[in-house]
Amino acid sequence: MTIGAGRARQEQVYRDGVSGSRPRVPTTAGELERRGRRAMSRRADAYVTGGAGAEATVRANRAAFERWQTVPRVLRDVGSRDLSTELFGRRLDHPLLLAPIGALDLVRRGADLAVARGAAAAGVPMIVSNQAGTAMEALAGIGRRWFQLYWSTSDDLVDSFLARAEASGCEAVVVTLDTTMLGWRPRDLDLGHLPFSRGLGIAQYTSDPVFSRLARERAATPRSGPAPRITPQAVRTLLEITHNFPGSTLENLRSPVPRAAVETFLEVYSRPHLSWDDVATLRSRTSLPVVLKGVLHPVDARRAVDAGVDAVLVSNHGGRQVDHAVAALDALPGVVEAVADRLPVLLDSGVRTGADVALALALGARAVCLGRPFVWGLALAGAEGVAQVVGDVLAELDLTVGLAGASSAAELEVQRRY
Repeated sequence: MTIGAGRARQEQVYRDGVSGSRPRVPTTAGELERRGRRAMSRRADAYVTGGAGAEATVRANRAAFERWQTVPRVLRDVGSRDLSTELFGRRLDHPLLLAPIGALDLVRRGADLAVARGAAAAGVPMIVSNQAGTAMEALAGIGRRWFQLYWSTSDDLVDSFLARAEASGCEAVVVTLDTTMLGWRPRDLDLGHLPFSRGLGIAQYTSDPVFSRLARERAATPRSGPAPRITPQAVRTLLEITHNFPGSTLENLRSPVPRAAVETFLEVYSRPHLSWDDVATLRSRTSLPVVLKGVLHPVDARRAVDAGVDAVLVSNHGGRQVDHAVAALDALPGVVEAVADRLPVLLDSGVRTGADVALALALGARAVCLGRPFVWGLALAGAEGVAQVVGDVLAELDLTVGLAGASSAAELEVQRRY
C-alpha cells in the first residue's frame, strides 16, 4: 500500500524540519500570496494580481468556494487513493494543470522555462501561454504541455501557431474565448503599463515566420500619424523593446523591426469578431484536441458540444476580463449538466488550495487549472518554487479526498453551505 502524495509530503517536511529546514515557500495560501507579491516589482504585481474594474469577480471567485463544503464519511477504507484522470485518451497522474499566464518575465527572467521545469518536476502539464516570453519550441521535451491560442486577426498566423504547437509536442490547444479585447484593468492602467508594449510576452510572435513577415512589412511602410513624444521614459521603453527582441541589442537598436513588431502585435493579437463560425474551422486546421476556455453559460456549453470540440474550460480569466461576472465555480454545475458527459469539463479561476481542487472535482470538473499561486511560488524560488506549490496543492488534495472518506474524487460528497 502506498502512503499517497499527502503523507509523503508531510513526512518530507517534518523530516527536513528535524535538521532545521523549512519549506522554501509558504504552504498556506494567504502567506504564499503575501510573500510572493512582495517579491515582485510593482508592475509585475499589478499585472499578476489585478482584475477587471473594482475586482468584484476576483473576490466572487474566492467567495464561491466558501459556499461549498465537503461532507466527510468514515470507515470506508481509503488506504489506496486514485486521483488520476483521463483526457483525450491520455492518462494524467493528477487532475491538475498549470493555467496559461502571459508576460511572466515580469516576475523572473526565463520564467516560462522555470515554470515548465517546475511543472515537469511536479508531474503536471503546463498550458503554454500564447503570451509567453519563451517560444514554444524552446520548451519542447520539458514535461507535458498544452498550448493556449489567442485567435489573431491574421488567419495565417493562427494556422502557423497551430502547426507549431503540433510540431513542438503540445498535446492539446486551448482556445481562449474571453480575451477578444483586453478588460478594464485599473492596476495596470494607473501605472500606464502594458508589458506587451515593451516587448514582453510576445515571444510566440517574434519567433513565428508569419508574424516576422508582417512585422518586416510594417517596418518598411512609411509611418503615419503623430510621432511619439521623446521623453526619458520613451527612450527607456525603446531600450526595453530592443533588449526583449531576439538577437543582438545593438543591432536591434539600429533596426526599425523591433518597434514594428510591438506595433504589429498590438494590431493583430485580438479578434473581437471571433464567432462560432471560426471555431467550426478548427477541426480542419489542427489534429490536436481542442479545448474552449472561457465557457460560463450552459447554452454556450451545448454549442461547444455541437461544434465538435473536445473539452470546455469553465473560466472567467481569473476575474481579469469582466467585473461582476459569474464566479467560475458557480457556473461549473450548470455547464457540467449541459454537456451531460458528452465531453470533459475543466475549471480555473479562484483556485488556491488542494481543498479547492477537491470541491471543483466533486462538482463535476475532470481536471482543474492552477494560476496565480504557482506565479507566487515562481517569484519566491523559481522552478523549485513552482514545483513546491504544485506539490503542496496535490498533497492537500490527496489528504482531503482520503479524510473525506473517498478513494477517488468521484466519491467525494459535498453540499452547499448557503
